[in-house]
Amino acid sequence: MISDTTTAAAAGTWLLGDREVNRLGFGTMRLTGNGMRGNSAGAPADRDLAVRVLRRAVEAGVNHMDTAAFYFSPLCSANELINRALAPYPDDLVIVTKVGPGRSPSGEWLPPATPEQLRGQVEENLRQLGRDHLDVVNLRRMDQDSIAEHFGALAELRDAGLIRHLGISSVKPEHLAEAQAIAPVVCVQNWYGLDRRLADDNGLLDSCDEQGIAFVPYFAISGERREGSASDTHHDELLAVARSHGATPAQVRLAWTLHRGPHVLAIPGTRSPDHLTENVAAGALRLSQDDLARLERLHQR
Repeated sequence: MISDTTTAAAAGTWLLGDREVNRLGFGTMRLTGNGMRGNSAGAPADRDLAVRVLRRAVEAGVNHMDTAAFYFSPLCSANELINRALAPYPDDLVIVTKVGPGRSPSGEWLPPATPEQLRGQVEENLRQLGRDHLDVVNLRRMDQDSIAEHFGALAELRDAGLIRHLGISSVKPEHLAEAQAIAPVVCVQNWYGLDRRLADDNGLLDSCDEQGIAFVPYFAISGERREGSASDTHHDELLAVARSHGATPAQVRLAWTLHRGPHVLAIPGTRSPDHLTENVAAGALRLSQDDLARLERLHQR
């Protein structure tokens, strides 16, 4: 059985560059109800509730938060919620943001940023977060074949002191090699989960492990539903594993994600304080070899 008093430290730690973080983190997208496909997750959280969730996450040991300036709705912005809730920031808190996509002030999606426009996006994140540098910035690839020019522009901003560490998102193995030839990559953030395992098939998960790079899945709980709410129907194998541990299917999905390797981090997001507590508790869930074998059968269907 896992406890509701578990902290994020139960998941173990990993180094993002020179910053140690608990492997169970928090993603802020769901606070605003807006991801890459719009408001498909529903209405944003009440501002005061969002602030409480962020503060409770830190109280529960979360010291790795994922955000972006393009996570906003007419009522709230993820970055500004983080600023309001957590500034002055705890010394151990690592805030990871991403650039590449862009939206107008009214919310319409803009063409992907050019390399020259990335500085403006970095500075917007700095302004909203109230920081003089960003801990980690992920370049979100927007279907371009090469990321060299964009990643090179971010490397220049790192050299200028605006960014501490660099990562990449929504990439293939060749993009990681391309980026590594320009500047060190501390994390790769890709869509990955129990029922979405391209990073296994193309070797990216193992490549990150071999190079000491954090692999950070998004949509680890919602899977194919992406920004939408997690499914309330589950395969019998998943339900059986959850029952055997007194856990929820979402907790088993998170535990399975963390079992993929010590370099794998999790950034589940939620507007619900109760779901936050459940997600953090999943960091203490240890799956047996039999559990893992049962869950593996889901991938083989």
